[in-house]
Amino acid sequence: MNRFQPGLQTQAVNKLLENKNNILIIGHSNPDGDAIGSSLALAAYLRLCGKNARVLMPDPFPDFLNWLPGASDIFIFIQQKKESIRIIKDSEIIFCLDFNSLNRLGPLEKQIAQSGLPMVLVDHHLEPDKNFDAQIHTIEVSSTSELVFELILHLPQKVEITKEIASCLYVGIMTDTGSFSYSCNNVRTYEITAHLVNTGLDVREIHNLIYDTFSENRLRLMGHLLLNRMKVLPEFATAYIYMSIKDQEKFGFTPGDSEGFVNYALSIKGIRFAAFFTEKKELIRISFRSKGDFSVNDFARKHYLGGGHRNAAGGNSLFKLRSELKHFENLLTEYKEELTNADKIVM
Repeated sequence: MNRFQPGLQTQAVNKLLENKNNILIIGHSNPDGDAIGSSLALAAYLRLCGKNARVLMPDPFPDFLNWLPGASDIFIFIQQKKESIRIIKDSEIIFCLDFNSLNRLGPLEKQIAQSGLPMVLVDHHLEPDKNFDAQIHTIEVSSTSELVFELILHLPQKVEITKEIASCLYVGIMTDTGSFSYSCNNVRTYEITAHLVNTGLDVREIHNLIYDTFSENRLRLMGHLLLNRMKVLPEFATAYIYMSIKDQEKFGFTPGDSEGFVNYALSIKGIRFAAFFTEKKELIRISFRSKGDFSVNDFARKHYLGGGHRNAAGGNSLFKLRSELKHFENLLTEYKEELTNADKIVM
């Protein structure tokens, strides 16, 4: 099994870190719990090693992650462009966490691509680009946070994993596995989780902070979308939900409010492929989920310049919302046989 292999990978990272003090850690556009948790944990570890580590995200992250240690120090590129550009120029090395290609950086892509800095990839998505100077990569883990734990464990700078670091890593693992309901069928994931809990974490309180602090607007938005914006296509074993800009304005949408909504479409009996379309001013952002052996990674790469995992991926469309929904339905005709025969469950 292609799990994390200490040795050559960590040696390469350690060599790149030698004599470098100013370290930049970045995550993908629309950062989730794993991108934020793994980035904050790595930054905290590097600071304990005496490094000057800073975290930069392309755009805002969900409010329910604001309580994480160090979250208030994260720079947001689209809100702090001048400071962000200065930080990039001052940096000596970049750690790229929880994405496999620079095109996942959205508004930050150009700045990073032109920086000329050595880059280290730490990621668990399929088919990473080859333009990184070192990689900590495997798809056989629950999350990037799990890989950061392994990296910390195997780098020569031995630092105890504090409760603060553990909180960030635990949130990354928990959110990227849907509270340990998928992508976690491996003993090592639970060994790492046990280690994190042993630092003194109150896992019940963490679960409450992540899943039980949504706004009333978020729940009303979810009800509206499920009632009025969901379409089920049983002939393709597919269901999708869409959210217009007007929907977002009506219900006071904030980043993270639609987290997990795509899974409601996938939870319908007989549905093996689900999509969630979010209208933005410049494009349509799409989340894909599947059951069994239907690869949404392949689907997103082929049609939406995206990618991710076999059963969870994302992409973008430059069509208008109504045109994109029609385009998506037309695409399904190419996959009808594959979708209706996608009975095999991939663990």
